[in-house]
Amino acid sequence: MCSQTTLYAMDKRRKQIIDLIHREVKPALGCTEPIAVALAVAKATEIIAENCADKCADGWRLRAPMSIDVEVSGNILKNGMGVGIPGTGMVGLPVAAALGAVCGESARGLEVLAGLNEDAVARARELVAMKKVNISVADTDRLLYVKATVTVGDKASASALVDPHAYAVIEDDHDRIVETSFADRILMSSESGAAAQERASGDEGLTVKEIYDFACSAPFEDIAFILEDRTLNLALAMEGLDGDYGMKVGKAIRENQREVFGDDFMSYAMGMTAAASDARMAGSVLPAMSNSGSGNQGITVSMPIIAYALKYKIDDERLARALILSNLVAIHIKSYLGKLSALCGCVVASTGSSCGIVYLQRGGYDEVCAAIKNMAGNITGMVCDGAKVGCAMKVASGVSCAVQSAVLALRGTCIPSTDGIIEDDIEKTIRNLGSIGSRGMKTADRMILDIMLCK
Repeated sequence: MCSQTTLYAMDKRRKQIIDLIHREVKPALGCTEPIAVALAVAKATEIIAENCADKCADGWRLRAPMSIDVEVSGNILKNGMGVGIPGTGMVGLPVAAALGAVCGESARGLEVLAGLNEDAVARARELVAMKKVNISVADTDRLLYVKATVTVGDKASASALVDPHAYAVIEDDHDRIVETSFADRILMSSESGAAAQERASGDEGLTVKEIYDFACSAPFEDIAFILEDRTLNLALAMEGLDGDYGMKVGKAIRENQREVFGDDFMSYAMGMTAAASDARMAGSVLPAMSNSGSGNQGITVSMPIIAYALKYKIDDERLARALILSNLVAIHIKSYLGKLSALCGCVVASTGSSCGIVYLQRGGYDEVCAAIKNMAGNITGMVCDGAKVGCAMKVASGVSCAVQSAVLALRGTCIPSTDGIIEDDIEKTIRNLGSIGSRGMKTADRMILDIMLCK
């Protein structure tokens, strides 16, 4: 029988893990790198509105002449150059920044552009066409960094202020604003996201064993919220299948099931997951449920499991436990990589979904570990060359590997510790994967960006 102290500690730890999931698994409208830019710009614009005499004027944002200067880290630039911006038919950071100024609501976080409309899109296009938006590479070592400065040139409406300007800085997490300023006066300054993460103990010490035990034993009512994964990402997948988004990878897989892919689970999961990525990367206005700051990672970590549940009629509780396992494994691996790296996020996310598939097929902890090792020994070298419509192909590849790894794990087949980066200890294997992505691939990351900028 557990003592009161033990029960209290268990409840506290359960709450920490649930809080971690809420922090890292949340809705995101559009690719999160341009969305981070839009969020910083929106915050800077709101600061100006709050400090200028005409802040209550109807439609101020749509009318006010303004210039927008955004400094970003190389990884933000890499992931924002070629990706579709929701509702615009355009790609890139400039239009995302402009939308942040004319219709962004910073309180919405990663859904900052949820209020966009035709007038806002038209005004954003105008700002870009007039070259009022400037994007530059910041002098920073941070992988995730945005500083957005907004200047309004309507002196007559700004009382005694001359060209009022404000800035907002985002660091380390896509929605973590760490500093704001108005007219060269600091309004708010806090510790960086990295420092805050180190101070928070919610995700410290997580292991695959603890993740597995939590997924299996947490009260269903405490984790049922994760079913929102199905609501959002399944809607995005159906949008990708119904529309003509991007390269139509998901649609091609589903429409060629008779001649090429077959009607098995692997093809179904690949098609559904890729379709969601097709829609998201090409500018769908539907949000994705993200994981660790990435919508594509959120899609890949959940859609193969959702597809399995649909195909084989899995009940909600079992689906929820599989989604919890998948999301937490991805969060755990991602903690060794950082939010942005040269390692494609679908490697991490599809590893999580492989674990979820193992769970749905009645595998245990040992099989989950085997699936992770099979994935680590398979597609670890997949690089991130920016967010774009082609990501749907990588997502499909990741899902294929996830299913293969799960099937092999359930047959008792696991890549041995004599191979490559695999170790007997699952946590050491994950650390090895993290070291490759966070440190070993830094040169590759710089080279990829150089190639992209010189095209």
